Amino acid sequence: MDTDVIVVGAGPAGLTLAAELRLGGVDVIVFEQRAERSWESRGIGFTARATEMFHQRGILERLENIEITRRGHFGGLPIDYGVLEGSHFGVRGAPQYKIEEMLENRALELGASLRRDHELTGLTDTGDGVTALVRGPDGPEECSARYLVGCDGGRSTVRHLAGFEFAGSDATREMYLADVRGCDIKARMIGELLPNGMIMAAPLEQGYTRIIVCENGTRPDPQREVTFTQVADAWQRLTGDSIHHGDARWVSRFTDATRQATEYRRGRVLLAGDAAHIHLPAGGQGLSVGVQDAFNLGWKLAATVRGRAPEGLLDTYHAERHPVGARLLRNTLAQGTLNLTGRSVQPLRAVLAELIELPAVARHLSGMVSGFDIRYDLGGTDPGRPAHPLLGTRMADRELDLADGGHDRIARLLHPARGVLITSDASTGTAASGWTDRVDVVRVRGFPPGPEEGGAATESVLLRPDGYVAWTAPDGGDLTAALRRWFGEPG
Repeated sequence: MDTDVIVVGAGPAGLTLAAELRLGGVDVIVFEQRAERSWESRGIGFTARATEMFHQRGILERLENIEITRRGHFGGLPIDYGVLEGSHFGVRGAPQYKIEEMLENRALELGASLRRDHELTGLTDTGDGVTALVRGPDGPEECSARYLVGCDGGRSTVRHLAGFEFAGSDATREMYLADVRGCDIKARMIGELLPNGMIMAAPLEQGYTRIIVCENGTRPDPQREVTFTQVADAWQRLTGDSIHHGDARWVSRFTDATRQATEYRRGRVLLAGDAAHIHLPAGGQGLSVGVQDAFNLGWKLAATVRGRAPEGLLDTYHAERHPVGARLLRNTLAQGTLNLTGRSVQPLRAVLAELIELPAVARHLSGMVSGFDIRYDLGGTDPGRPAHPLLGTRMADRELDLADGGHDRIARLLHPARGVLITSDASTGTAASGWTDRVDVVRVRGFPPGPEEGGAATESVLLRPDGYVAWTAPDGGDLTAALRRWFGEPG
């Protein structure tokens, strides 16, 4: 084999995955069709759970001048995402090109190989590996690996060549996007409904404003090349204001096409990010769910390649992330209905606006969009006993009082992308002694309570490398069984 894993696509998901694989001790080559990193930015931020996961690897701080805001929306209806402890609508002021630059530098620092100007033209799953055919600056070449992961976007070549089914619905509407300066455009962060459509406007760096224009009746045309004149014409028809004199550095279009791969793994080929799911952009969820796919897959694939994974570990990637992707598609379709359908949906908007005022509804929608309410079905409890509220959920960052008198934080403990057992019981730490090459044992004086427990007592937690709780005490079942399930046999 030329390498352990081939990643196709150097977007946020692919670069995140490359870094996670290197942290897991496997070699990775990333093939990217673009010769240079693009400065264009479909995304300008990410959600609260993606924020947490970047923080758990110690790389969030690499993004400068970011803004975290609690105020956001669901389908254009205002909502305070701070109703959940530690939650927010997302990070703003982080254009996708800056996120990609940060992630690329991280992957390269860890030893990943990035080969730009290399286009995938063919692949073969040989049963014990994958052979990829790529066309680079020096002509065609062949590269073999144990696994290949497609992170190559909504028009994924990997998905097509490997024969994945991409089920869903075609586009029904088309929207324009442009970054423009030299115009007096007021901010419309959650969008503004107008008689014949919807517009959004968000300030960017260097005096630019990101505008989105959705004009009722605009039918998708994949062959049409959008120009700034078309965008400005649509803006003027909707608002009455002319921005034709503006300077546009980027113009694009997108649709509400909604599709998801029916399986995220076929043999030695896997999908992540937009290659696995496309949807209407809403609230920065696309980039965020894509990098969360990578965080979920990276440690599992690395353990599989190194021969330490328990039976079926790699299959849990599809089992856990496919439902998350399906829910993403539902909530973005719902937001599109609320925000882009026109006056006929006003009664529904009015009712939902009343419901959002109820704390339980606001918490539900905030958890859905932020990713804070993800709960993987990990089992692990005795039959007939209710699962501990933390089991299968994210572990929020907390300060820990260590048994030796020092202090630490949960997010910092996850920087190496290893398992972490946090316990106030010395015997619990001893039980994990066979896994210390994969799991760090942290003794604490007591486990600080948080809102996630719902009042349930917590003495110990076992965290997976992606920050999700794999076992708890009390009521979490057998620790040894959980360690074997997620980390393999003891060393």
